[in-house]
Amino acid sequence: MTTKAPNPIDKHVGSRVRMRRLLVGMSQEKLGTALGITFQQIQKYEKGTNRIGASRLQQIAGILGVPVSYFFEDAAGDAIDDGFSERKGTDYVADFLSTSDGLQLTKAFMKVSDPKVRRRIVELVNALAEDEPKQPE
Repeated sequence: MTTKAPNPIDKHVGSRVRMRRLLVGMSQEKLGTALGITFQQIQKYEKGTNRIGASRLQQIAGILGVPVSYFFEDAAGDAIDDGFSERKGTDYVADFLSTSDGLQLTKAFMKVSDPKVRRRIVELVNALAEDEPKQPE
């Protein structure tokens, strides 16, 4: 018996649900309760294992305070492939923000209001990254 791999768009939409849920500080259980479903179903949505229907996605968008289009931003189908265009390279941003470290760093960084301090933080992170040993690809 073979297991069916999740559709890339379903995975993308699910990861955007997770990212937004974490950004607003909501648990899977709380989102599930608001939707009248279990947190396990939310987990399946976020992994792309289960596809989110249109009406359910509209409900999720309302609860998380974003338009439905938010969940499709930077999806694989966004770039027009004319042979020369490049796909938007922002997947790493969504991947980063879906981690707890990425989320904590982003939230803390957004609290820094002084532009000079923000610039210094970016310079510090760049300097630290340059000191890291190269990872084999």
